[in-house]
Amino acid sequence: MKQCKKVLLVIGLLTGCIFHVYGQFKPGKSFYTQQPDDPAAVNFTPENFAIRADGSMDVSDQLQQAINQLKKDRNFGTLLIPEGTYKISKTIYIPGAIRVIGYGRNRPTIVLAKNSPGFQEEKPGDKGKASYLFWFTSSAVEPGGPIADAGAGTFYSALSNVDIKIEDGNPHAVALRTHFAQHSFVAHININIGNGKAGLFEVGNFMEDVQFFGGEYGIYTTKASPGWQFMMMDTYFEGQRRSAIKSQEAGFTIVRMQVKNTPAAIQVEPNYWEKIYIEDSRFENISGPAITISNEGNANMQLNIRNLSCSKVPVLVKYPQGDTATKAPAPVYAVNALTYGLQQNDLDKDPVFRLNVDAVPLQRMPAPATNDVPALPAMATWYNLKASGAKGDGITDDTKAIQQAIDEHPVIFVPQGSYRITETIHLKPNTVLIGLHPIATNFALAENSAAFGGFGAPKAMVEAPAGGTNIITGIGLYTGTSNYRAVACKWMAGATSMVDDVKFIGGHGTMRPGPQVAWKWEERQQSGERRSYGNFDPTWDTQYWSMWVTNNGGGIFKNIWSADTYATNGFYADNTSTRGRIYALSVEHHVRNEVRFNKVSNWKVFALQLEEESVESSECQPLELTDCHDMTFANLYMFRVIRVKVPYPYSIRTWNCRNVELLNVHNYSQIKYTTDNPLYDINTNTEVRPTELAKLYITGNTATNAKTAPVNGVQQLANGFEFALGLCSDSKGNVYFAEQRMKRIYKWNAATQSLRLLADFPWEPLSLGCDSQDNLLVVFRYNPQPGLLINGVPEKFENPADAKGTSFSGWGNSGFGTLVYSIHPDAPEESIQLLRQVPMGSISQVHKALYPSNRWRDFHDFNTVSVNKNETCWVAPDGKTIIPAAYDLARACALAEAFPDKPLYTTDEYDKRTVRLNVDAKGYLSDLTYFAEKGDFNAIPDAKGNVWIADGELFQFNPAGRQVQMLKVPERPSSLAITDAGRQLFVTGRTGLYRIALPVSYSR
Repeated sequence: MKQCKKVLLVIGLLTGCIFHVYGQFKPGKSFYTQQPDDPAAVNFTPENFAIRADGSMDVSDQLQQAINQLKKDRNFGTLLIPEGTYKISKTIYIPGAIRVIGYGRNRPTIVLAKNSPGFQEEKPGDKGKASYLFWFTSSAVEPGGPIADAGAGTFYSALSNVDIKIEDGNPHAVALRTHFAQHSFVAHININIGNGKAGLFEVGNFMEDVQFFGGEYGIYTTKASPGWQFMMMDTYFEGQRRSAIKSQEAGFTIVRMQVKNTPAAIQVEPNYWEKIYIEDSRFENISGPAITISNEGNANMQLNIRNLSCSKVPVLVKYPQGDTATKAPAPVYAVNALTYGLQQNDLDKDPVFRLNVDAVPLQRMPAPATNDVPALPAMATWYNLKASGAKGDGITDDTKAIQQAIDEHPVIFVPQGSYRITETIHLKPNTVLIGLHPIATNFALAENSAAFGGFGAPKAMVEAPAGGTNIITGIGLYTGTSNYRAVACKWMAGATSMVDDVKFIGGHGTMRPGPQVAWKWEERQQSGERRSYGNFDPTWDTQYWSMWVTNNGGGIFKNIWSADTYATNGFYADNTSTRGRIYALSVEHHVRNEVRFNKVSNWKVFALQLEEESVESSECQPLELTDCHDMTFANLYMFRVIRVKVPYPYSIRTWNCRNVELLNVHNYSQIKYTTDNPLYDINTNTEVRPTELAKLYITGNTATNAKTAPVNGVQQLANGFEFALGLCSDSKGNVYFAEQRMKRIYKWNAATQSLRLLADFPWEPLSLGCDSQDNLLVVFRYNPQPGLLINGVPEKFENPADAKGTSFSGWGNSGFGTLVYSIHPDAPEESIQLLRQVPMGSISQVHKALYPSNRWRDFHDFNTVSVNKNETCWVAPDGKTIIPAAYDLARACALAEAFPDKPLYTTDEYDKRTVRLNVDAKGYLSDLTYFAEKGDFNAIPDAKGNVWIADGELFQFNPAGRQVQMLKVPERPSSLAITDAGRQLFVTGRTGLYRIALPVSYSR
């Protein structure tokens, strides 16, 4: 016997396996040291299930029964397992949305008994050819019934704070099979694989704080569901007999991994690609090649390493096809950076397949990287929200109870339930909100909540203060379907704050408690008013952003799913240089945009997954980056589902960015209607064509459109828009325009000579103007919020009398409101306000009036309607710029500036004519005369009195109405603006912005 042990030890040393590691295995530190006080949770105790928790009794049947009953009764929820040892002898199936969570001073341990039946032989018909202790499935598995593996529709499943041990005699045992999707994870688990096969087969979504000891493999896997990347944080592997990880197409996004005493760290299956990103990790005593790749020279094969420390790792990367390797520069060394794959070093550079290595010798191994995830406060400090009187029944207004609890207690545990709120929940700087299940525990707005309804500035359901150390974890946020002003979460907290395991509810992934029970706060769902899913819902894209990080907010954003189609986008970060880290963010199914970063720096984004659905997001721009710098995106996946029937030009649009790295870019779909190009840079007019890139670096040094030479006097500044309209200019020479259907407003900055996306509010901009203080005025279309009552009466807009002269007012173009709001261009989100409407003529001294640039009057009443004495007007923030209320604002492509005692030129679009009118001190128009028998959308005078008229091409007329010249432009012009300097004429076409230099003599 002693001789046998010596032989085994020698074999273990030769294969890189140190067998004594099994003896070093010890349970992990308990994450939940006490029982969470949640009446809705099922507690797996001896009292409830007639079991013993000392390892002497097989509890397999009772544990499966508890899980299945929870799924059957409630559809989702948590099963709590107290400290103890629980012996099982068969597979335990965990269906979708069920979370199994351990608690106690020590973690509970699940033990697979020695020589358990079914774990001794390989399973040839099974995908993993193994038997599993825990198998995550899409639905409950009854004894003898079918097994439906977890997949792309399996959400909210988890195993947490439970250690696992595989005893001897189970060579084909695997602890976990985890092919689940969003908001599913395994965390805070130590797995003693021993002589078993592996700790985990089939990765899914997210893993954190998991340690693997022994086994042939720690993890072996195919691709995640449905080909998304996988996020893995703070993991440890030791003593595997073959490799810590064996993989194919899983998209490993690895932060802070330690691998020790194994033959290999990561082996990619031959003839498969992989996208591997490793940061802040350690490899020690790895006898064979630490990483073996496959498909060399193929753009799909991507490897990026940042800050990896190595000791006794003689071969870092093996390239088997060419029989080459990246070898150690010393016994101890640091890999500062390694990139293998197709690389493009700037927007205007050619992509090249290459290997870049920056590795340096070290004297000794540095300390492990510090975990940046803030710890939850001790459970003894948790205050139960229901102790404040909150009901969580979906009916009672819990706003006051929640706010009172926050005002009086820093750490609050939120038991399962739906907590209805009617006002913003304001967190204190140190408030921590803790739930355990983001669909079973949620804060929710009732439909048409008064404080969140109608037009107005963005209003948050939950708001974290500037610089706070706040944490929100395990809680869902639901803004309803008819709350136009709603923002689910406004986050201004600091670098040590965290949003974790939060689901922004709405659209895909929405689940109900029980098989047939609707959420009580979904009155519209119950009444049948809301359209069935699968058809375009008119209330989609009518709210603000789900997650809004602003005002130097930052911190950790981890394991978040944002798929609320009713929101403008799922994640918006703006105006922050505070350190930010995103770990596993899935944003999907929005109408116009998934994620937007605006004026953001010092952020790293790991495993961002973007997905477009057919009905709601076929025309969605997945990612916008505006004025961003010093950012990294690692394992960025952008996907269009198989149901999409139209292509889309770009996955990412960038504007004025510098020092931005995109590492392991995956732009894909199973259909031919994918996104044509992964990235388009607006201000340099540059398309990045490769759909797969190991590295794309944006330096910010590429020449911009403003530096290109005009063609036939016309300089293209930007393109790629759907229908650009509404041009106006301010006193600084800045120019603004909009896209109505896509609800976007753009700014051409005269100082930087570049374009940026200024705003994407959920309101349709029709035309734009500026007042004397350079406030931007936006005429917009407002569709009444369904079900909203104003003083007990439904919100409604009647057509004014002047609507009768145009057929545009019929055929569905009635019932909406044409209103005006203003923003300050330097702070659009904070400054948005509806303009007040006053009687026309009540402003004593009008600076200027803004009228429709064009009118379509097919009742042939243009001449009379143009000189109407409008009854009311909107007043700009300067108090002296007005917009007379006229129905034609609903169709006009721009606003014409009417200065008292100066002529105004507007277009009779129906009769193809431009007219001149006089303007009095009150802004009224009179004395209409025909100026030119041309006209389409816009006419504008220059400083010398010449008039430029858009009508297919661009025409210049002298002050007497005689045509001077025709200037050909690349596309039909839709709106015009001349900057205050008078030297530049700006033109929007259908898809582009153009500039024409006017002679110096035009200066004013």
